[in-house]
Amino acid sequence: MATLNPYISFKSEAAEALEFYRSVLGGTVETMTFDSMGDAMGPVPPEAKGLVMHGSLTLDDGLVLMAADTPPDMGMEYIAPTAGVTVAMTSADPADQPRFADYFAKLSEGGTPAMPFEQAPWGDYFGQFEDKFGVTWMFDVASPASTAS
Repeated sequence: MATLNPYISFKSEAAEALEFYRSVLGGTVETMTFDSMGDAMGPVPPEAKGLVMHGSLTLDDGLVLMAADTPPDMGMEYIAPTAGVTVAMTSADPADQPRFADYFAKLSEGGTPAMPFEQAPWGDYFGQFEDKFGVTWMFDVASPASTAS
């Protein structure tokens, strides 16, 4: 079975961000540091050794969010995660509304609000924000009214 997963680039905050997301969404974080790769990627500068070469958060329902740091001394160029990409969490099940409201409230702490999580004109509950790491999130969950139409 194929999957399609968001993969977020950070300067050096991937481990912190993945742990924050895990504290809200649950699941399991796995990370591989640049140092753990040995010389496979060439010499690793001391300041990059503990950075995340590849990390993932796997939620209990199987959803996966991936992340990595971008050490400049290794020839990698950092590109901000909000360059036109949004991490969207959606559900057609109205029973997910309280859970999504909780995720929205906790993940948006310290971030920049764009749209509050509330019932939208099309009937769903919808909201959007940029989190404290600069990642844009969007939540959309059906309401009983939107599933009835």
